[in-house]
Order: sequence, then C-alpha cells, then structure tokens
Amino acid sequence: MELVDVGSNLSHHNGAETVGKHNHRSEVLAPKIRLGGDAMARKGRARRRFLVGAGAAGLTAFAMPYIKTARSAGKLSIGTWDHWVPGANEVLREICEQWGADNGIEVNVDFITSIGNKLLLTAQAESRAKTGHDVFVQPLWFPSMFRHRLEPVDDVVEDIISEHGALHPSAKFLAYLDDVWRASPAPAGSLNYASVSRLDLYEEHAGIKLKEIFPAGNERDSALVNTWTYEAFLSAAEKLHGAGKSFGAPIAPTPDGNQWLAALFAAYGSEVVNESVEITVDSDETRVVLEYLSRLTQYMPESVYAWDDASNNRWLISGEGSSIFNPPSAWAVANRDNPDVAKHVWHHDAPRGPRGRFRADSPFFWGIWDFSQNISAGKDLLRYMAGRDVMNRLVAGAKGFDIPLIISHYQNNDIWAQSHPPEGVLYNYPIRGDEHPVAAGYPAPPEYAAQIMAQGVLPNLVARVTQGGDSFDDAIRWAENELEGIMRR
Repeated sequence: MELVDVGSNLSHHNGAETVGKHNHRSEVLAPKIRLGGDAMARKGRARRRFLVGAGAAGLTAFAMPYIKTARSAGKLSIGTWDHWVPGANEVLREICEQWGADNGIEVNVDFITSIGNKLLLTAQAESRAKTGHDVFVQPLWFPSMFRHRLEPVDDVVEDIISEHGALHPSAKFLAYLDDVWRASPAPAGSLNYASVSRLDLYEEHAGIKLKEIFPAGNERDSALVNTWTYEAFLSAAEKLHGAGKSFGAPIAPTPDGNQWLAALFAAYGSEVVNESVEITVDSDETRVVLEYLSRLTQYMPESVYAWDDASNNRWLISGEGSSIFNPPSAWAVANRDNPDVAKHVWHHDAPRGPRGRFRADSPFFWGIWDFSQNISAGKDLLRYMAGRDVMNRLVAGAKGFDIPLIISHYQNNDIWAQSHPPEGVLYNYPIRGDEHPVAAGYPAPPEYAAQIMAQGVLPNLVARVTQGGDSFDDAIRWAENELEGIMRR
C-alpha cells in the first residue's frame, strides 16, 4: 500500500464511544463471526485453548537502529510514520513546528518508514532502551505491544471526547487497555484498504461498470451492489488476466499482504484464533478460503509472493494492473507520475463473501513514552492535534488518505466527494455501505493479534498452498504449530 517513492488503513461506522471502565470487544473491528452448530468440533478438528492474561508478547529481537538521546525541558521530539502521499509529511511538520513556536517549545519531527519494519524496529529499540522520542506513532496493534512503556493519557482522551465528541469504536478496542487509555487518536495515518480499480479496464474486458455499482453518492442500487461478490470478482480477474491486466496483491508477510487476506478470510467466516484465544484455523471455512485462493492466484502475477508494500502500488500505477486493495496512495502518486492511469481509478467496496463484506482497517494512534522528559508538553500537543481545523488540514494535505478517528471530524466532511480526477474518486474510501472493518489477527485479543500479523500467519498459510504445493491439511497443521508458538510466548 505504499507509494512508489518509498511505499499502506481506517474505515468507520456510525457508532458512539465514551471513556469507560472496561475494554469491551464486541462489534469493534468486525462483527463477531460465529460458526454454527458443531462446525468447529468435527472429527479431526482440535481446538486448543490458552489462558489470556500474560503480558503483551514481544516481537523477535532485532538490531537496534540509531536513536537520539538528547533531552531538555524546552524540547519535544516526535517519531511518526513516513506518509506515502506526497506533501503530507510537510503539512504535519508545519503544524507541529508552529504549535511549538506558539508555546515556546522546540519541536523536532522525524518521519520513519514502515518499509522493512523500520517503524516497528525503532519503537522496539526505544521502548527497550527507555530513550528516544517523546511522542511516538502507534499504528494498529502497537498500543497493546508497548502498553507497559506508554504513559497513560486518560486525561487527554477525556478532553478530546468532551470537546469533539465520540471516537470510532475501534479506538477503544485498540488503545484502551487494562482500564487505561494507552494512546490518543493520531492526526494522520488512519486508513483502510479499499478496492482500487481501473474503471476503463473493468468495463472493456469484464463488462462491469464499477462506477454504477458504487457511485459517488448515497443513492446505491442494492441489487447491483449484491452482484459484487468474490465469485464475480474471480470471474472478472480471469478476464482481466487474459487481457494482460491482472489483479495484484502481495502474498507475503507484509502489512498489505496480511490485511487484504484478513478481509477475505473474514468474508468466508474463517478465524485462525477466536476471541477466547482458541486456535480455530482448522475449519471448513478455512479450507473454502484456500480453495478460492488456489483459483484466484492463477490470475495474479507470479511475483506477488515477493512483493513488498510498494509493489501493488507500482503495479497499478504502471498501467499493468487492473485492481489492488489499498488506501488512496497509489492514486495520489499516479496523479503525479501517470495521470492517464489516475483518471480511470475508482475506490469502492470489497466483494461480498458468504459471511458478508469486509474491509481491512488500520487505525493510527500517538503514544507518549513513560520515559519522556516532557510528558506535559506531549499531552498538550496531542490535545491540539485533535482539533477539527488541524485534522482538516491534515486530511487535505494527505489528499483524503487519512480518516480521523474522531467521528465528528469525518462525518459531514465532503473532501472525499470533491476529490478528482475522476470526480468522486475517493467518495467510497470511507465505508459507506454494508462493509465491516476488520484487521489482521482479529478477533484474537490485541496482544495475540499483533503476533499473528507480525509473523505473517495468513500470507504464509496461503503461500504454502498456492505456491509451495502443500495440501490444505498440511498447511493448516503448519499454521496450528505457528499459532501454538505465538500463544505460548
């Protein structure tokens, strides 16, 4: 999902959230997927149960990157994500530095790429060394992974909710841990993985008018929407592949590889670990997904097993690809580097599977390390960055890529309707229809879901079948062993 320059997610539904005493899991990233009857207890299907309550599992140790150590009361350093949309970093830096100038604080903003897990490596290094930046970005599962090194920010979040209203429910699920807010909604980075397709190629080679199915407006034809299923997508992929314009998505342990597969698995009702921390990958639903992907991968580039998060962007921007699952970064770069492609791009809903329509989701937060020398200034900055005017500047600077976690800041904001070319290209980037947001690893609790994603369980499972030639049973046994290792850490 990354830009061509370097290299990828939050969708929303209309719910309200308040600061509470407990971290309720229900209906947050996705509705509960309950398998009927004895589906999970059939012959030859073992369910392994593990106790929840161990501290957040740390990821494999890596060599520590260079980090800064200088501190003073009049300084504040920020480590944040290197945005993939051209110009977005500059807008964020200007806002932070201006706030610093207004408050007599020297602010330094470092943009850290997520390519090669550099963002994660830096966070790990700083948390272990107890030195580094004051404020550090916390994408998706990070608040759980680093919960014991993050300064509680209950006062910040309470102030934000009091002034601006409710947060998207996923915020509480991901950042309200052990009855404490560990991080605050980030001003930039929250994204989702919409379907990103070439209108011209779909119509010419597959006879599908995607803009009519998912128009830039509230008037949808439900009958047309219901025609967009994974079987319909498979048929289109075959035709587009035959025309030399294949669908492309990484089947590799990258964020993009994990996330688009998470949405597909959810659409078929497959969970690898459930919310009770039971390993449930051995199921009929998983086998159906693997069978589907065995067919779909025939119509994808053979190189997808080696793709990183920039590869699918390049695939679309080059003019070779017909579809990817991605935020608007590919379209934004195409506007700069290949306008003939950009003018035909459309963002729209995912196909529907037997259990519904799902879109991968990746909320971002900002956390303050508990070893920061300027916690008070960090909290003030987080409050300031939650302001509607600030958020609007950031969303505009990211060309509609960022979707705020504060509900009032994304509702009634027409930036996605105004985006062009083509007119309305981003209208369906925020969830508008019957899609459910989901994240890789869900519905396992965050500390385990983070490991499931970090270890690339889904893409590696799929690759063992579609590239390695493993049987479904052998691949599932491999996944069970991997998951057992994760649960025991």
